[in-house]
Amino acid sequence: MKTITRTEDLAAFCARAHESRYVTVDTEFLRERTYYAKLCLVQLALPGKNPEDAVLVDPLADGLSLEPLITLFRDTNVVKVFHAARQDLEIFWVDHDVIPEPLFDTQVAAMVCGFGEQVGYETLVKKIARARLDKSSRFTDWSRRPLSDAQKTYALADVTHLRQIYEFLEKKLRDTGRHRWVTEELGVLTDPETYVTRPEDAWRRVKTRSASPRFLAVLRELAAFREAYAQERNVPRNRVFKDDALTELASTKPQSTEDLGRSRLLLRDARKGDIAEGILAAVARGVAVPNDALPEPEERMDKGQVNPALADLLRVLLKAKTESQGVASKLIAPAADLDALASGERDLPALRGWRHEVFGADALKLCEGRIALAAKGSQVTVVEI
Repeated sequence: MKTITRTEDLAAFCARAHESRYVTVDTEFLRERTYYAKLCLVQLALPGKNPEDAVLVDPLADGLSLEPLITLFRDTNVVKVFHAARQDLEIFWVDHDVIPEPLFDTQVAAMVCGFGEQVGYETLVKKIARARLDKSSRFTDWSRRPLSDAQKTYALADVTHLRQIYEFLEKKLRDTGRHRWVTEELGVLTDPETYVTRPEDAWRRVKTRSASPRFLAVLRELAAFREAYAQERNVPRNRVFKDDALTELASTKPQSTEDLGRSRLLLRDARKGDIAEGILAAVARGVAVPNDALPEPEERMDKGQVNPALADLLRVLLKAKTESQGVASKLIAPAADLDALASGERDLPALRGWRHEVFGADALKLCEGRIALAAKGSQVTVVEI
């Protein structure tokens, strides 16, 4: 197996790729000790079974430039095939300001084609390629050199079997006319906004039971400081302080280092220096927010507003529709969206695009009492009223 460590060799491989219908792509990276992922290896494969059709690219090699690969990613005549592409795409967007186009994600396609929820690569290899993967190298340190033969074999398998999986799924989509479904789903993955994390919005990801606007104002400032600090120093946000410490600080609103010393959950390193100063300044900003500028809590669905019988009927309808269409149910509507629909919410993904065709149109009719559900043997059928 070939490992590319020189720019000219990468350029030669990419020149061949520009003449191909598609290229399969995967990466190995580390993120345990950094905020941004550290790219350690890129795997590429072209259609065909010759050994030179699949290579490993070592981005840690001295003097190697990934520019030929970035140029390939911008070539709209070559489909770039990934499996569960989100983290891979984030790396290339953050490091190189590029999102491969056109994109094909076999995990998304497999869900559309009825292979289940969030189907893993190993499962597709077994079901489609009729092969088995050796996963023993999965959690190894990909930044260490030299790479072992076991690591190389594992990494290469992530793109060689992907060729057969892609061709199988692409044909199935073509036969069923569902290419548009996948294109709609990939809209989020190909949107650069998906990979932008703004410190001022970080508080929305923190789970908390309190809906107090003042508490949320302090929480917002603390989360923004933590996110900005982690980004600037490229360290995981939990290494600054964890969510439980964040919510504790938002509740206690410390005003001095002595107050920080009484925290039960704050790490020792966060009670002094730059982090401590940042915490105290963030708390002060949150406390000083004028009443008319306090953040409003996100609207939470009142369980009393949900019609439980209607929610159950929607679940039955969804199950019937997805089984007949051969598509993963959670791809159309998770349980929370069904409850929202039963409570009267109408701004939901299930009511737009291909989901509306498969489920949403009849779901609205069910909510409006224009259809009923009937059991016929093992099948559930829709009855017009």
